[in-house]
Amino acid sequence: MQIGLIGAGNMARALARGWGRPVLCADPVFERAEALAEETGGEALTGNPDVAARADLVVLCHKPAQLEPVAGEIAPQARAVASILAGRSLAQLKAAYPDRPVYRFMPSLPVEVRQGAVVQAADDAGEALDAEVRTLFAELGTLVVLDDALLDVATGLMSCAPAYVALVAEAQVDAGVRRGIPPGPGAELVVQTLAGTAELLRRRGNDTLAVRREVSSPGGVTARGLDALERGGVRAAFSNALDAVLGPREAR
Repeated sequence: MQIGLIGAGNMARALARGWGRPVLCADPVFERAEALAEETGGEALTGNPDVAARADLVVLCHKPAQLEPVAGEIAPQARAVASILAGRSLAQLKAAYPDRPVYRFMPSLPVEVRQGAVVQAADDAGEALDAEVRTLFAELGTLVVLDDALLDVATGLMSCAPAYVALVAEAQVDAGVRRGIPPGPGAELVVQTLAGTAELLRRRGNDTLAVRREVSSPGGVTARGLDALERGGVRAAFSNALDAVLGPREAR
């Protein structure tokens, strides 16, 4: 399947690196498309319609506000369309690309190393290309199918999360520095612990409570550390972060 990317920004690069195959791409900054094409062994094209005409699947990686203008350029040529545009519903995508197979996905940045979370909007249309497109995105990590109405929530939960995890790692490293551990070794310890804990959670069936109990003994150092985090409002902070991403409930 020939993939064509409309846009060559951060998420487009992450997808292309995760797939590890030549892609066609176009971007308003042609040099950015050239760099991505050179990295993947693909080809940078000068216009969006050229990508649509040659790709089996067009992946929309442009800004969400550009949905309708870009569709006006490429809808007649596009064979099938997959979108990673935040905040643009499956219904909006289908209206922009009528009579075409249309898919909505939300990936997270670790798709670059095939360890991402990818959410797909459920669709009862049952296009013939469904299995092939789903397999393509499943190559990038863990694929979860949710109702389209929940994709914005999923975006706030996992697509923003790499930045949150990086902040948590940074805070832990800084805490170690304050107590004398140099930044380099501290970062190695923290990042490996985060990676190992993620794998441990996966093997424990995502049972977070079980893992916490394995590490914590009553009255021990971990219990004291967890108590400090709870008193510091770690749960409320993550809840507030999700609310900040999604906006007020009455606005949704």
